Amino acid sequence: MLSVTLSLALAGCLDGNHTPPSRIYYHGPKSDHFDGAHFFNPEGEDGTGGAQRDGPGTFLRIAEGKAGHHTWPASVPVVQTVPPRRVDGGRMLVTWIGHATTLVQTQGVNILIDPVWANRDSPVQLVGPRRVREPGVKLHDLPPIDLILISHNHYDHLDIAALKEIDQRDHPMILTGLGNDTVLADHGIKATAGDWGQAFRFRPGIDVVITRAHHWSARWYDDRDRALWCGFRIALPSGGDLYYAGDTGDGKMVWAHQAAQGKRPIRLAILPIAPYKLTEKQTGNHIDPDGAVEAFDILHPAWALGVHWGTFELGEEAVDDAPTRLAATLTRRAIQPGRFRTLDAGQSWEVPSVR
Repeated sequence: MLSVTLSLALAGCLDGNHTPPSRIYYHGPKSDHFDGAHFFNPEGEDGTGGAQRDGPGTFLRIAEGKAGHHTWPASVPVVQTVPPRRVDGGRMLVTWIGHATTLVQTQGVNILIDPVWANRDSPVQLVGPRRVREPGVKLHDLPPIDLILISHNHYDHLDIAALKEIDQRDHPMILTGLGNDTVLADHGIKATAGDWGQAFRFRPGIDVVITRAHHWSARWYDDRDRALWCGFRIALPSGGDLYYAGDTGDGKMVWAHQAAQGKRPIRLAILPIAPYKLTEKQTGNHIDPDGAVEAFDILHPAWALGVHWGTFELGEEAVDDAPTRLAATLTRRAIQPGRFRTLDAGQSWEVPSVR
């Protein structure tokens, strides 16, 4: 009954041409990816391969927990860990917390990416895809967070409850794409928003550039593409840069080619490797392990970490299929497996410097 009620409630919001003023998050000049009302992918919604746009039907199936084939286990064992409070100098420690949520510690700075501790990927926490991997680090065991990067406003990347707790405790700088600052401000959370290509000084020697991604955005049906999706490239004082692709599809790999144009080498690239399918044919808004390795070849990072897998059942692949496929692709391409790896939730990796 609850599922039916939710369907009817959401169905009343399907007309994106009648967005309530409260869900118009950004006003600004038109550009090659903003038409004055909505953001869009310059390559077209599908990019390459004739894939479908993730439409309202997909959104509803995910919200109701009907995406995927429900072959995943109810839970996967996780060894939760407590990261160090700080990692100084040129050392870099990366901890996969789950899905896209990743902690990077270097230069005495703690960077948290797309923090999500919610139990479901859904507008409501009563229905929708349930987390099968507990967060690898409990929220209260996080070290003091200095910088939060939010790629877009989907529920598996933007968790208001977790952000409120971290913001109240640590008062970090929060960076995100245009319009998402309005979403956060509605909940009393201050964030700085920027456009693709815009750079921000975090601290002396540490600059963050908002980078392009190929995706879409929505918190509900009637706010589709009202806020921008993005990735980030972080220039660090030593050891090479950090890059996070965000949630992205192929999009002719324009995003990867642009991100690779930095003057300094990339030490660590954090790349999504799933889901491969949602409820229909191959989605144009996510990359699979083959696509992630193609991006790896373009970016030429010293090391890479695969994320966005094995936490919420969003696609048809098995719970641990993404890292298996990634390993097979690396072997086929004669790439040393240790250069592009996945971690268990809660596992940390000391990333070597760029030689």
